[in-house]
Amino acid sequence: MQANEEIIKRWSASAPFWEKYHQVIRQMFAPITQALVEEAQVRPRQTVLDVATGSGEPALSLSPLVGPDGAVCGVDPIPDMIAGARRSADRLKLKNIKFEIAFADQLPFPDHTFDAAVSRFGIMFFPSPVDGVREILRVLKPERKFAIAVWSSAEKNPFHFTLSRIMDRFVPPVPPAPDAPDMFLFAQSGKLIEVLRNAGAAIPHERLFQFKIEASVSPEDFWALRCEMSETLRDRIAGLSAPQREEVGRLAIESIREYSTPVGISFPAEVLIASGAKTAISKQS
Repeated sequence: MQANEEIIKRWSASAPFWEKYHQVIRQMFAPITQALVEEAQVRPRQTVLDVATGSGEPALSLSPLVGPDGAVCGVDPIPDMIAGARRSADRLKLKNIKFEIAFADQLPFPDHTFDAAVSRFGIMFFPSPVDGVREILRVLKPERKFAIAVWSSAEKNPFHFTLSRIMDRFVPPVPPAPDAPDMFLFAQSGKLIEVLRNAGAAIPHERLFQFKIEASVSPEDFWALRCEMSETLRDRIAGLSAPQREEVGRLAIESIREYSTPVGISFPAEVLIASGAKTAISKQS
């Protein structure tokens, strides 16, 4: 229970900003959403689950894909995130989508409910990744697929290291404990596949997906976005003096400009896409 409470506390403060920047987030990670759709074999008329949906993505993007004869459900343990996702669905007038408060290892659905499941940048923060995947398998229909996206190494993603390297000069980083929740927990190839195998997934598969994180924002606006959305970054900046904060901002914006284009920012990026299937005669049933 303590781990669950810590997760809720950690993400609740960021929820308003994830809602605020929903359209930018959708644009930045649209290529990953498409990769998850392909790996999980999401089709029109299906019922699809999005685990750790946060402020509603990729669930909101999947809603038009499955169409009026399909349905999408997004789950997340953070009430404020779910509230924001519901507001976004209302603004977009989406009728085939709903959002529920739930942890990945305690999904509130009967066995064999969904045709497909996806999770984008969520499993690295699950209280128990193996239990979370087992639950996804339980609620999937037999022989249906799920797909999960996690970050590859920090060194391959300037979206992160551009700012973290600057912050490290002012605030020494604290390395996470082994296997503690962390955005790069599954960056090592094969580590997530082992979780899928231990959970009982059939046909576990992993592939490297390279793409560009692009958004129609200026370097200054991107710096503001990152400061607001990242609790870790906010906490580190809060410990600086006013002159240090000003210097960090100047250096950060200069660094982001290296990835600026006439139409916004563009970072090379790579993630790992892992997928699996539920067996025909499920051991989770």
